[in-house]
Amino acid sequence: MRRFHVLPVVFLLTGLMIFSLAQNRFGQIKRVNAGAEIEVALPLFVQVVLAGGDRYLAASWAAVRALVTETSRMKPEDYRVLAKVQEDASWLNPAHEDNYYTAAAILPWEGQVEATQSILRRATEARPYDYQPPFYYGFYLVHFLGDGLGAAEWLRRAALRLPDPDERLLMEDLASRWIARSQDLAMAARIVDAMAAQTKRKDFAAYLHKRSQRLRDLAMLRKAASEYQLRHGKSPESLEDLRKNGFVAKIPADPLGIGYGLNQKGLAVGLESLKK
Repeated sequence: MRRFHVLPVVFLLTGLMIFSLAQNRFGQIKRVNAGAEIEVALPLFVQVVLAGGDRYLAASWAAVRALVTETSRMKPEDYRVLAKVQEDASWLNPAHEDNYYTAAAILPWEGQVEATQSILRRATEARPYDYQPPFYYGFYLVHFLGDGLGAAEWLRRAALRLPDPDERLLMEDLASRWIARSQDLAMAARIVDAMAAQTKRKDFAAYLHKRSQRLRDLAMLRKAASEYQLRHGKSPESLEDLRKNGFVAKIPADPLGIGYGLNQKGLAVGLESLKK
């Protein structure tokens, strides 16, 4: 007679009970409206229990949840939850490739830089053969935080993981350029395009190309706004001012369907960042 293994059943029943209690508790808390895809990040122990005690399975569930999320319709508060879901996945399995890759492609551009860097640090330690986590970590250091020295150090760390000597030299050269580099949307677009070229998912590559086009649009609008300020001695009041005065032929359509605007400093940004 086969021996009946009760431990997995106990895990499952316990997990369902905890999940039910958590759902009742969450129902008593007043929450802002969130997207249908990402509504709540479950506590880590609940995720592990629901996965039968398998932390790697729990990490995969969280990573898949993030991967299938339609981010173009999400609000800023939804991105905070998405960041927490992906941080949890990186804690459960820091070597999970899909998790760090999608986090690097989406989260920092929506204000979740700290969470992204946490995920990339863990992936860097867990994947000593992979140059991409330290490369992206360094890029976000210089692009979002203006830390050129720190970024160059992480880039050199990435270079050591490249098998080809010529590629290592190119990476070292780029590190030297980053030392004096601040925010550069054109470079950001090229990085995202490179990520699109490396992914095996065609749908995700198409999404990344939309992201890179958005960055190029913003770079163009920021350059036009800077030229407007030099000529008129003040920032434009709207993007339409740039078109009317001949600084741009037309206002580009946002490939994500959200739109562009100017912040209080006259800097071109995505409309979602202007919402309070």
